Amino acid sequence: MQPNFSDKFSDNLSQLPALDAVAAVELADQSGAVVAKIENKPGQAGSLRVYHWLAETFTAVTPEAAELGLKIYAEHTQDALTNPGKHPNIDRLFNIKTPDQTLKVKSL
Repeated sequence: MQPNFSDKFSDNLSQLPALDAVAAVELADQSGAVVAKIENKPGQAGSLRVYHWLAETFTAVTPEAAELGLKIYAEHTQDALTNPGKHPNIDRLFNIKTPDQTLKVKSL
């Protein structure tokens, strides 16, 4: 059962599990090539929790997962639309439109 996400990122983040034991996650494309690494540090820890939760919920960051991820990011999603490049972890979700763009998530 999925949490009831709101239009505020901090509220949505509070509904996701803390990941103190995860140092980072790697995102890999369908060929297995690592396309990004999100570290558990200030400025990235929220995204680490979002991507990890999406992968746990959907087994990978699929188009459906990406759509929900954009909802979780709430007000930051609109900011990312207005300011391309400012939020690379959100921008990445905009680009997952088809199953062959699915990203695998590996916890480190």
